[in-house]
Amino acid sequence: MSENRKFYGWTLVAVLWVIYLLNMGFPLYGGSIINSYMLQEIQMSRGTYGFAFTLLNIFVGVPAFIVAACVSAIGARYTFMVGSALILLGGLSMSFLVKQPWHYLIAFGGIIGAGIGFSTIMPITTCITSWFKRYRGRAMGIAMTASGFGGFIASPLVNRFIAATGGNWRTAWLFIAGIAVVAGLIAYLLVRERPEDMGQVPDGMIEDSSTVKSGLHTTYQWKPEEAYRTASYWLIVVAALGTFYPFFFMTAHWVLHLKGLGISPASAAWAMGLFTLASIGGRLLGGVLVDYLPARYVFIIGTCSTLVGSYIAIGASQLPLAIAAAILLGVGFGWNYVTQSTMIGNYFGPAAFPKLNGTLLTISHIIAVWSGLIAGNLYDAYKSYTPAFTIHILISLLAIVAIFFAKPPAKTNA
Repeated sequence: MSENRKFYGWTLVAVLWVIYLLNMGFPLYGGSIINSYMLQEIQMSRGTYGFAFTLLNIFVGVPAFIVAACVSAIGARYTFMVGSALILLGGLSMSFLVKQPWHYLIAFGGIIGAGIGFSTIMPITTCITSWFKRYRGRAMGIAMTASGFGGFIASPLVNRFIAATGGNWRTAWLFIAGIAVVAGLIAYLLVRERPEDMGQVPDGMIEDSSTVKSGLHTTYQWKPEEAYRTASYWLIVVAALGTFYPFFFMTAHWVLHLKGLGISPASAAWAMGLFTLASIGGRLLGGVLVDYLPARYVFIIGTCSTLVGSYIAIGASQLPLAIAAAILLGVGFGWNYVTQSTMIGNYFGPAAFPKLNGTLLTISHIIAVWSGLIAGNLYDAYKSYTPAFTIHILISLLAIVAIFFAKPPAKTNA
């Protein structure tokens, strides 16, 4: 027991959780609140406003190979610091330099987006992979909940900060910049690359021959090129649009949608926080169920939550309806985010998982990140977010049909 308590890995998980919360929760979810106030000073179309979130999500996800090269060259700790420095630069730019819509696109969409990309997923997963083997999934799951808590904490806190400063959104970006400095210092002082650097081993113990769960897993170890030739894999990729398309829309337009329906800014910020908090519950529930039920059925349940949430959100002019929609949409996103990755592992095995899941994330992100721009342009045309939520409903229906036919592909070791 004393040896387990001395193992630094679980302390590191807590450190990574805090860094993830600070460098994702505040610039993204807090930025969504700040930017809604920015519109009162810097006039722009909703399409332009939403396009910045599209750019941000592109810079977070698409250049992952550059971040990976950075982690390999200078280590995860300094990669965290590079990301924090970029968020600091972006926050200062938003506070002092943004005067025109294109300034906003570069500072928020480009610089802050790149900062989030460098200081969250890639270095976090690299650290956890190095420090854990037997408990890698558990450690990864704990660390990944930080983004949900980050939104729940950051959105109302940033809104309160803006209210306390008389609606000064530029000062709020200085607050975000300061948080990035704190995150960088935490990374420098507390992140350790590998257990060997501290004279320890993964999991804090010498590995023994433990049993591996089978259950619903494939018994054939697929190669990526074999999986690419199956219809099931590409149906899962199509269904993943039902996970990410609504999520990217929500981070860009949810607060503005609720304000337009008459919900107060404070309540809208609270509903944004509930969306991210509910995603944590969705991840936990989906993760439990997928161990007992076929993954595609679990995915359908999660997609139904998104479907119903989108329908309620259209007319969420009363706070209880806004809360219900936020919870259902949050649960649906978190639920399917976990389920779709687990499904790929269950269908095709661990050897093929990294390339298959990476392909899914790349394709789905490249398509789904445009939801903010599409929703903004639809609002400019129709002065309503109803068409955008209608698209959510159609995509959810498509996802349900696709995943229903995505049966486990049959292949044996013989």
